[in-house]
Amino acid sequence: MSKGRVRFLRTPNHHGYSVKFSPFDPNLIAAATGQNFGLSGGGKLITADLGLPGDSVLCCFDWKDALFDLTWSEQNPHNIVTASGDGSLHFWDITKPQAPLMVYQEHLKEAYSLDWSQTRDHQLFISASWDTTLKLWDPNRRKSIVTMTGHEANVYQCAWSPHLSGCVASVSGDGTLRMWNTTKESGPSMTIHAVDGEALSCDWCKYNQNIIATAGTDARILGWDLRQPRHPVFVLTGHGYPVRRVKFSPFNETQLASVSYDFTTRLWDHSVPSPCLEVMESHTEFVYGLDFSNHQESVMADCAWDQTIGIYNMNNRTLPLNQPL
Repeated sequence: MSKGRVRFLRTPNHHGYSVKFSPFDPNLIAAATGQNFGLSGGGKLITADLGLPGDSVLCCFDWKDALFDLTWSEQNPHNIVTASGDGSLHFWDITKPQAPLMVYQEHLKEAYSLDWSQTRDHQLFISASWDTTLKLWDPNRRKSIVTMTGHEANVYQCAWSPHLSGCVASVSGDGTLRMWNTTKESGPSMTIHAVDGEALSCDWCKYNQNIIATAGTDARILGWDLRQPRHPVFVLTGHGYPVRRVKFSPFNETQLASVSYDFTTRLWDHSVPSPCLEVMESHTEFVYGLDFSNHQESVMADCAWDQTIGIYNMNNRTLPLNQPL
């Protein structure tokens, strides 16, 4: 891949787990990281302004354990929630880096995934943990609103539907994709056997409320139509090792991206005969985090255990490394 199309930000001594663009500012990005591959040591939330020259770092926020995921508030452009290896969640104001405004401590094992509600009728976030539960939170309350149980192993990711209020999807080491109604404390409303192994990631199509993609340890990406969930509607193969995260494009209904333990990031279009559009080999370690910009088409980011964040402009083959996106 042309070096002119990727800009690297460094995360010294911290390995990247999650990267997300701000929903408010097209140049603002944040990453959740951990020392020593998340096995020991602390974590760091890193925020950067891509409009600035150099390393672009604005602020760093330290926590005593690794940070595995983050979600931006959809209500306040200065707020981020992070999830930690000690099971805690943290509510940050990025203009006040001294300490989190609030710490939520209910999960009994690693808190591994977060997502802020995507519909405008309420401002809540969801968390998922290796204790097999999902929890619904009001950011202004220290205790969770609802606890969802039903998975039989680590929950690796949770994702709000961008279309349906109160609808959340999750994937787990038990190999299933499950749907939840967050308005009541009950079991899943739907369970799909998504992989023979561990299901590691899921994401909703932004243009079709019935389509969701999953990825896992079998190195495949599967598309599911929730109206007919017995068989996948598309299967994408090419990764050599487990797919750590999958993400639909916010601009193109049939395009999505993925990152993998095979050190690559890939762009796909499941509607064409040769669906793998591009393979980006920018990293030298496991690639963990992935996000698309909601503001600029064809701009996406990833983060990896090689202590770098990659920013890609897929339409610009001559992007200088210090030029704002």
